Amino acid sequence: MRYLPLTPADRAEMLAVIGAPNIDALFADVPAAARKADLFDLPLHAGELEVERELSALAALNRPAGAGPFFCGAGAYRHHVPASVDHIIQRSEFLTSYTPYQPEIAQGTLQVLFEFQTQVAALTGLDVANASMYDGSTACAEAVMMAQRVTRREKAILSGGLHPHYAATTQTIAHAEGMEIVRQAAAIDAEAAVIDAIDEATACVVVQTPNVFGVVTDVTRIAEAAHAKGALLIVVTTEAVSFGLLKSPGAMGADIAVAEGQSIGNALNYGGPYVGLFAAREKFVRQMPGRLCGETVDAEGRRGYVLTLSTREQHIRREKATSNICTNSGLCALAFTIHLSLLGGQGLKQLAAINHAKARELKAAVEAAGLEVLTPRFFNEIAVRTRGPAAALVDRLLADGVVAGVPFSRLDPAAGLDDVLLLAATETTTSSDIAALKDALAR
Repeated sequence: MRYLPLTPADRAEMLAVIGAPNIDALFADVPAAARKADLFDLPLHAGELEVERELSALAALNRPAGAGPFFCGAGAYRHHVPASVDHIIQRSEFLTSYTPYQPEIAQGTLQVLFEFQTQVAALTGLDVANASMYDGSTACAEAVMMAQRVTRREKAILSGGLHPHYAATTQTIAHAEGMEIVRQAAAIDAEAAVIDAIDEATACVVVQTPNVFGVVTDVTRIAEAAHAKGALLIVVTTEAVSFGLLKSPGAMGADIAVAEGQSIGNALNYGGPYVGLFAAREKFVRQMPGRLCGETVDAEGRRGYVLTLSTREQHIRREKATSNICTNSGLCALAFTIHLSLLGGQGLKQLAAINHAKARELKAAVEAAGLEVLTPRFFNEIAVRTRGPAAALVDRLLADGVVAGVPFSRLDPAAGLDDVLLLAATETTTSSDIAALKDALAR
């Protein structure tokens, strides 16, 4: 993106139009104590070539995930994205399309979103999905708000295996809605501990599988316990590839399923943009946030796509809206749909099986290096107990060229799990990467 600054004459003309004597007058309402009297210590200007050189030098200080052994997961996973995905999403009709405010003239965009919804519903084992959310954490928060509307209750129980960032996002939004959030202490394998906390005031129970420690749990019993008390079960998944191998949330009794879709079609990118998946049972469809696309026929019987049930504040009165989400991650959803279409059902199963096999190889290597694996049942991620602070171990291994995962203390500093390290392996992890980690741990 090129920076084209205004000239002094341009600024003077703009100030004259709005009737301001100078630029400082625009900030008259900002207290003087909050203003900076002089300039920041930054170069005033530079040529385009000089700026490119400076920024390139800064970028070179970063290490790409593919530059060596890499075992980070914890909600963001490195997977191979076929070149065809980027080729298609960069076509102008996709890259420049945004919100279909006039949906009937955006048939291509609507068809893509309809296909995306179909895929998400199939993956989650639920009846209906929306046209995406911002990311997995905000989808989780929206699911809790939806449960409040459905049950007319004010309490949500969050399991100790829920990703701390998801829990924090939910707490932030729920606080504004006046909800009571019961957040259980971080626990490696205690999803079922939520059962004892469910009562007649509970709107929903939020569990994650695989959870933030990588533990896979069949949540059927939790669903039964929640439904017995009139509460909804919300199942969270941060690793979408796991849908290819594990029982779907719907098959386990979930009422709402939310997930982060980054693993399919979307590369790691400094934390975003990502794509939130959101699906529910059909009887709750009118309480779903965001937008839904539907298939219909026109007056001549030809198939067409429409924007339906868009109960957002942009479409109806704010107090009647189910959500204030103002858009959807359309381009990321498209990348998800393209990649999943290329894989197909069988391809996703094979990809998931490869991920699990790599994680088994990783587990064996870590145990051979003398460390304790805490995750009893896993998909492609494990929690390991280190012989000291996990963050210090990660720093030491980085000196050996190995990015050895995510210390849990980075996600939840107050949890008291400073000696827990999260390690993930995907189809991009090679046997030589795992051997390098094993050797580095042994040293």
